[in-house]
Amino acid sequence: MRDLFVVVTFAAYALTNGCGDDRQVAPSTTNAAAPAPASAPVTVPPAATPPNPADIPSSSLVVTGPIIVEHQLDVTAQRDGVVTKLLSDVSSRVKAGALMAQLDDRQIVANLEAARSKTRAIDAEIRDLKAEAEVIQADYGRAQRRWDLGLISEEELQHAKYKAESEQWEIKRVVEQRGIAVQEERSLELELEKTRVTAPFSGLVARRYVREGQNVAKGDRLFWITAESPLLMRFTLPEKYFGRLHHGQKFEVTSADLPGEKHTASVREVSPVIDPASGTFEVLVELAADHGKFRPGMNAALHIASSPGNAP
Repeated sequence: MRDLFVVVTFAAYALTNGCGDDRQVAPSTTNAAAPAPASAPVTVPPAATPPNPADIPSSSLVVTGPIIVEHQLDVTAQRDGVVTKLLSDVSSRVKAGALMAQLDDRQIVANLEAARSKTRAIDAEIRDLKAEAEVIQADYGRAQRRWDLGLISEEELQHAKYKAESEQWEIKRVVEQRGIAVQEERSLELELEKTRVTAPFSGLVARRYVREGQNVAKGDRLFWITAESPLLMRFTLPEKYFGRLHHGQKFEVTSADLPGEKHTASVREVSPVIDPASGTFEVLVELAADHGKFRPGMNAALHIASSPGNAP
């Protein structure tokens, strides 16, 4: 029994040493791919190269915006009052300085007449004082001659002298009063002008906000007047166009609402600086005088080539 145990133990020890052999076993190549030759170069696809901006075909830049005019504003009341007369209405054309409406001016007219009467009264007083001053000056001259003859005392001579000087100062005081009266008169004339609502420039009445008999306050809108020409467009361009636009350069202008019309606009102003916040600069163009059915407020499109120097 002991011999059998020794045989079994020896067999187990031999088996354990055989399995623990750490020699590498060649890998199986049944399903493995054949290795590439060492001399065969590996082809790498080229990286994508960004296109050169010079190789991009030029395309036109379209700038859209409203057509504007330089003169366009609300005509407001310059003083409180009641509208007594309307001489202009919507769609009527007015010239610069033309009367458009009239406010009640009766009180101002009465005050102005009183101021003018006061001025005339002061003028009469000045003439009277000047005449009296001539008399006093003559008395002073006579007193000097009598003093030379020793007929009057020195006190009487001094009295005549001071009276003549006092009369001259009185004339100056009244002349200053006349200046105040004239300025009051001028102030009332200006208030009277404010009752006459006139057109600040020649144009078209687009809106009317008041009616006859309405009481208006200073600053209330009365009319909206707009000029009809010249027609302008104001827009901004990227800084890459800076230096490529010049005064008088012409571009084509169209409108989606008027597909059959094409007009020309020329550069009127170019901003000399670039806005650092947006990287753009401002351009103002003026449409040709023959602008067809184009009107202020319409949306239009201005076509600018990628190379503005080649614009028509």
